[in-house]
Amino acid sequence: MIRLMLVDDHPVVRTGYRHLLEQDGDMAVVAQAASVDEACALFAVHEPDITVTDLAMPGSSGLELIRRLRERDAQARTLVFSMHDSDMLVHRALELGALGFVSKTSPPECLIDAVRSVRAGRRYLSPALAQRLLDGAVESLAFDSLTQREFEIFRLLSRGESLATCAHTLHLSQKTVSNLQSLIKDKLGIHTTAAMAHLALRHGLIPSEDA
Repeated sequence: MIRLMLVDDHPVVRTGYRHLLEQDGDMAVVAQAASVDEACALFAVHEPDITVTDLAMPGSSGLELIRRLRERDAQARTLVFSMHDSDMLVHRALELGALGFVSKTSPPECLIDAVRSVRAGRRYLSPALAQRLLDGAVESLAFDSLTQREFEIFRLLSRGESLATCAHTLHLSQKTVSNLQSLIKDKLGIHTTAAMAHLALRHGLIPSEDA
């Protein structure tokens, strides 16, 4: 039996793919979470075989969850299931240690195949994403120079969050966030928060309504 934790801030979505995953009888959802902090707490209790996570959630993103789970357990297996599937996000998720990435636009059987592949220790990308990577569509960007913490701050500030909100979300001091904001701007060669938002939007890191 493959034991799963589902992480998505929409209960209806979690219910839908729980039914999908459990229909063949070889998978069981042992925990569900709506945020990164909740997922980390439940992971410690349930120790699922695989965590299936969205990327876009209130507060910290699924990328931060991948980092935190791998920091806690180097063998943690994570599968991303998200509608936010830009090349940059796929690249970042895999770099952080995700074993699979499935777009929510994929056929339902792709998610089932992905779970079984990840359980076996194999990487899985939904077909359209795999083709994009084979075509060399992933760009080499200045984002590669950002640490994961810097990337999370960049994402939150690009969404219009305040320094105080970023600090609270990431459990950092406001001074640390302010210092990292300056470093991020230097690394990316930009000078304003508006420029950060435009850069994030151009590369599909935030939805257009957040810009």
